[in-house]
Amino acid sequence: MFCPKCKAEYRAGFTRCADCGENLVEQLPSEEPPVRDKHADNAELVQILTTSDMTDVITIKSILDSEGIEYLLRGEQMMYIDPYDPVILYVRQEDTERVMALLKDVKLNYFRFIFHKDQYK
Repeated sequence: MFCPKCKAEYRAGFTRCADCGENLVEQLPSEEPPVRDKHADNAELVQILTTSDMTDVITIKSILDSEGIEYLLRGEQMMYIDPYDPVILYVRQEDTERVMALLKDVKLNYFRFIFHKDQYK
Protein backbone atom coordinates (compact mmCIF):
# COMPACT_ATOMS: atom_id res chain seq x y z
CA MET A 1 0.00 0.00 0.00
CA PHE A 2 1.22 3.51 -0.83
CA CYS A 3 0.30 7.07 0.01
CA PRO A 4 -0.41 8.92 -3.27
CA LYS A 5 0.60 12.24 -1.69
CA CYS A 6 3.85 11.60 0.20
CA LYS A 7 4.71 8.26 -1.48
CA ALA A 8 5.22 6.45 1.86
CA GLU A 9 4.91 2.67 1.67
CA TYR A 10 2.76 0.66 4.13
CA ARG A 11 2.21 -3.01 4.86
CA ALA A 12 -1.07 -4.61 3.78
CA GLY A 13 -3.96 -3.84 6.11
CA PHE A 14 -3.31 -0.12 6.51
CA THR A 15 -5.81 2.22 4.84
CA ARG A 16 -4.65 5.77 5.71
CA CYS A 17 -1.26 7.47 5.71
CA ALA A 18 -0.01 8.16 9.23
CA ASP A 19 1.92 11.23 8.03
CA CYS A 20 -0.60 13.10 5.86
CA GLY A 21 -3.91 11.29 6.38
CA GLU A 22 -4.48 10.40 2.71
CA ASN A 23 -6.24 7.17 1.75
CA LEU A 24 -3.70 4.59 0.63
CA VAL A 25 -3.67 3.04 -2.83
CA GLU A 26 -2.34 -0.33 -3.93
CA GLN A 27 -0.07 1.12 -6.58
CA LEU A 28 1.41 4.55 -7.25
CA PRO A 29 0.72 6.05 -10.67
CA SER A 30 3.64 6.06 -13.07
CA GLU A 31 5.75 9.21 -12.75
CA GLU A 32 7.42 8.85 -16.12
CA PRO A 33 6.81 11.88 -18.31
CA PRO A 34 4.93 11.05 -21.49
CA VAL A 35 7.25 10.20 -24.36
CA ARG A 36 6.96 12.82 -27.05
CA ASP A 37 7.47 11.83 -30.65
CA LYS A 38 9.40 14.79 -32.02
CA HIS A 39 8.19 13.96 -35.52
CA ALA A 40 4.51 13.77 -34.54
CA ASP A 41 4.07 17.54 -34.63
CA ASN A 42 5.62 18.16 -38.04
CA ALA A 43 2.58 20.23 -39.07
CA GLU A 44 3.73 23.04 -36.77
CA LEU A 45 7.36 23.00 -37.93
CA VAL A 46 8.79 25.93 -39.89
CA GLN A 47 11.59 25.63 -42.43
CA ILE A 48 14.48 27.89 -41.35
CA LEU A 49 17.44 27.18 -43.62
CA THR A 50 19.04 24.77 -46.04
CA THR A 51 22.68 23.78 -46.27
CA SER A 52 24.84 21.58 -48.43
CA ASP A 53 27.76 21.40 -46.00
CA MET A 54 28.10 18.73 -43.30
CA THR A 55 30.16 21.11 -41.15
CA ASP A 56 27.18 23.48 -41.13
CA VAL A 57 24.93 20.61 -40.01
CA ILE A 58 27.25 19.76 -37.12
CA THR A 59 27.49 23.43 -36.07
CA ILE A 60 23.73 23.94 -36.21
CA LYS A 61 23.04 20.75 -34.23
CA SER A 62 25.59 21.76 -31.59
CA ILE A 63 24.03 25.20 -31.11
CA LEU A 64 20.44 23.99 -30.98
CA ASP A 65 21.25 21.03 -28.72
CA SER A 66 23.10 23.30 -26.27
CA GLU A 67 20.04 25.57 -26.11
CA GLY A 68 17.60 22.66 -25.70
CA ILE A 69 15.71 23.55 -28.88
CA GLU A 70 13.89 20.73 -30.66
CA TYR A 71 14.52 20.56 -34.39
CA LEU A 72 14.30 18.33 -37.42
CA LEU A 73 17.09 18.14 -39.99
CA ARG A 74 15.71 16.48 -43.10
CA GLY A 75 18.37 14.79 -45.21
CA GLU A 76 21.17 14.67 -42.62
CA GLN A 77 21.45 10.87 -42.74
CA MET A 78 23.08 10.84 -46.17
CA MET A 79 26.76 9.95 -46.47
CA TYR A 80 27.29 13.07 -48.53
CA ILE A 81 25.09 16.07 -49.09
CA ASP A 82 23.95 16.83 -52.60
CA PRO A 83 23.78 20.60 -53.27
CA TYR A 84 20.63 19.94 -55.31
CA ASP A 85 19.02 18.07 -52.39
CA PRO A 86 20.37 19.88 -49.29
CA VAL A 87 19.72 19.31 -45.61
CA ILE A 88 16.74 21.35 -44.40
CA LEU A 89 16.41 22.67 -40.84
CA TYR A 90 12.91 22.81 -39.35
CA VAL A 91 12.00 24.16 -35.90
CA ARG A 92 8.78 24.76 -34.02
CA GLN A 93 6.89 27.92 -34.95
CA GLU A 94 7.37 29.35 -31.43
CA ASP A 95 11.17 28.82 -31.61
CA THR A 96 11.64 30.52 -35.00
CA GLU A 97 12.77 33.95 -33.79
CA ARG A 98 15.09 32.49 -31.16
CA VAL A 99 16.74 30.13 -33.67
CA MET A 100 17.17 32.92 -36.21
CA ALA A 101 18.83 35.07 -33.52
CA LEU A 102 21.13 32.20 -32.48
CA LEU A 103 22.23 31.46 -36.04
CA LYS A 104 22.43 34.98 -37.48
CA ASP A 105 26.08 35.59 -36.50
CA VAL A 106 27.32 32.03 -36.95
CA LYS A 107 29.73 31.56 -39.83
CA LEU A 108 28.20 28.79 -41.92
CA ASN A 109 29.90 27.56 -45.09
CA TYR A 110 27.09 26.95 -47.52
CA PHE A 111 23.58 27.78 -46.42
CA ARG A 112 20.48 29.70 -47.35
CA PHE A 113 18.01 31.12 -44.86
CA ILE A 114 14.39 30.55 -45.76
CA PHE A 115 12.04 33.33 -44.77
CA HIS A 116 8.37 33.34 -45.66
CA LYS A 117 6.69 36.22 -43.88
CA ASP A 118 3.30 34.48 -44.09
CA GLN A 119 4.70 31.76 -41.79
CA TYR A 120 5.19 34.26 -38.96
CA LYS A 121 1.68 35.70 -38.64
